[in-house]
Amino acid sequence: QVQLQESGPGLVKPSQTLSLTCTVSGASITSSDFAWSWIRQPPGKGLEWLGILFDDGTTYYSTSLKSRTSISRDPSNNRFSLQLTTVTPEDTAVYYCTRVSYLAPDYWGRGTQVTVSS
Repeated sequence: QVQLQESGPGLVKPSQTLSLTCTVSGASITSSDFAWSWIRQPPGKGLEWLGILFDDGTTYYSTSLKSRTSISRDPSNNRFSLQLTTVTPEDTAVYYCTRVSYLAPDYWGRGTQVTVSS
């Protein structure tokens, strides 16, 4: 059974860097069959795609957040991470990691609330 679990601080101060990790079980992040992504949902708004990580380490990011977003991976521990720099209160959201199959998320983590506030 595929499971994803987000972890990281729930509170980040403005101008700091938000760092989250997604630990995956039941599937390998280096499998060529899947990709892995980060998605967020700000309060009262819809889902926003942040970026994607492919099995060879290639990444693509949302155009609007590209300058502040980085996705990396740790294959030895089967996990991947999100970094979002210079955060503002507008980055407050529930952050999800997902597995991607045929360009659509098929497994999701439960999500983690991140609040940006001083």
